[in-house]
Amino acid sequence: MSSINRRQFLRRTGLAGLSAGAALSLAGSPFASAAGLDRALALSARRAVRVGGTTLEQVATPSGGAAGYQRLAAGPGWPLVVRGELAAAQSGRDDRRTALASFVQFTDMHLTDTESPMRFEFLGHLDDAACRPQETLTVRGASALVERVNALGSGPYTGMPFNLVVTTGDNTDNHEQIELDWYLSVMSGGLITPNSGDPDRYEGVQNSGDPAYWNPELAFQDTYKQAGFPQLPGFLTAAGRTFRAPGLTMPWYTTVGNHDDSIVGTLPDLGLLGDVYTGNRKLEGVNAADAAQIFALFKTDPAGALLKIGQLLGDANLVRQVTPDDRRKPFTPKSFAQAHLDPAVTGPGPFGHGFTADAAASGDLYYTFPIADGVVGISVDTTNMAGWADGSIGTAQLHWLEHQLQAHSGHWYDTDGNVVRGGAGGDYIMVFSHHTSTTMGNLLPDPRNIFDGRHNGSELVTLLQRYPNVVAWVNGHTHMNQITAHGHAVPERSFWEVNTASHIDFPQHARVIELADNGDGTISLFTTLIESAAPYATSFDDTSDTNLAALYRELSYNDPFAKPAAKIGTSLDHNTELLLAKPSR
Repeated sequence: MSSINRRQFLRRTGLAGLSAGAALSLAGSPFASAAGLDRALALSARRAVRVGGTTLEQVATPSGGAAGYQRLAAGPGWPLVVRGELAAAQSGRDDRRTALASFVQFTDMHLTDTESPMRFEFLGHLDDAACRPQETLTVRGASALVERVNALGSGPYTGMPFNLVVTTGDNTDNHEQIELDWYLSVMSGGLITPNSGDPDRYEGVQNSGDPAYWNPELAFQDTYKQAGFPQLPGFLTAAGRTFRAPGLTMPWYTTVGNHDDSIVGTLPDLGLLGDVYTGNRKLEGVNAADAAQIFALFKTDPAGALLKIGQLLGDANLVRQVTPDDRRKPFTPKSFAQAHLDPAVTGPGPFGHGFTADAAASGDLYYTFPIADGVVGISVDTTNMAGWADGSIGTAQLHWLEHQLQAHSGHWYDTDGNVVRGGAGGDYIMVFSHHTSTTMGNLLPDPRNIFDGRHNGSELVTLLQRYPNVVAWVNGHTHMNQITAHGHAVPERSFWEVNTASHIDFPQHARVIELADNGDGTISLFTTLIESAAPYATSFDDTSDTNLAALYRELSYNDPFAKPAAKIGTSLDHNTELLLAKPSR
């Protein structure tokens, strides 16, 4: 779609009465009272084309007391906050605004094979990512998010139809082929059976009878039910039954994350443990001392953690026999790219979803793609298969990235601060990765190329600030909403880093991002959080697909080992207008 002026859009759709040029300032704590919140929401709505279907309208909010299992209900929406740290907001810009791009970010969906022998749920009391009460419902929850995006269709502030959806990694939880198959079907549509092993029954910790886990179908009081979790007859059977995923109605692209190439996103996978993934031994009965030792090794000695786990797998008293399944085999970077080249998962396109035959041959999972006319995306691979969850970027890829930045920039700055004139380039540039600038300190040599140097997030920020056409770095990994201003003494060298919460942990958000030219020497990035299409209300005796998707959200809020308040972020990280100086041409 060609660029569209907001005033023209409002007139065309009969919504001109919503136009208002006022900006909501950060000064004065406008949300401090109910009246202030109401005024802020009203102003946010007047500045928008529409707010329905977004967190500008309503937000999942606990409806009970301060303690115990909480039910969710629709609470007040989150107003738009204007952030002017990098450029001042000019009055009247709403009526001058021209839309340049509109897209949706998915991140950290963690589609999970909960019955896999290569999961370590016994670490759940030490790390909430090891075992979640809602994780049998990841595939349905992701499909409900797709439903939301399809229904929304366009950006709330520009009205521009979505150009595409881009994921920023951890699409799978444990880089298993079956999880990848589910992901590709969620995105492109089709029948999915979110179950592995025995097709007729669930074989995981949630029917183990171990009181450390939530056993939803059993009557005994495990630790979760003691905290108010319900008993849900038929829950596990329903969670694993076949359903049809609608698939996106717009193009989509994939960025890779650490859970897409490592064992539980942390331990190096050198191709030696495929038999454990696909075999019949699931480690469950690990005592607290051994669990603590393994958890410590995760952070200091990933290879040592694998050795310890291998020893415990040899103890028959700690192992549960499960049905083997070859579909659990771990995929490699090459087979990850190759799977995207299957015509059966092309859906609305593009073919390969960013990956090419060259990527499938090399395993290099980084590429450039068009977002809209004059707006380009660069997807980089910040994973490090040496182990540990955090990432970095290799020297070869860093050089490739700089070449791409130069190809799409009319000018840039050298390392001494001098302007370098480029060719005919002049696109706005958005960079996508899994890791954030503060989680790229893992400089271990990557086993894919042990002689390739590694570079941290600070180095990447410094590189991006040399290219004024870079307006945003969009990422995930931390499972929290956080927006960071990367300022520079030269205003056009500033950019925004937009980090969005996961879609497995509460608040289970995705983010709409719109780029607009304000016609006054500034540009705006509108970032609007959205929830899945699942209703807030749940029933404990309903196993319909709709209710399961709703339970996915509610259970995630009540996870006793998660910290939802920290992941939600502040008003500065929610629905925002991020101002930037327009780069000179």
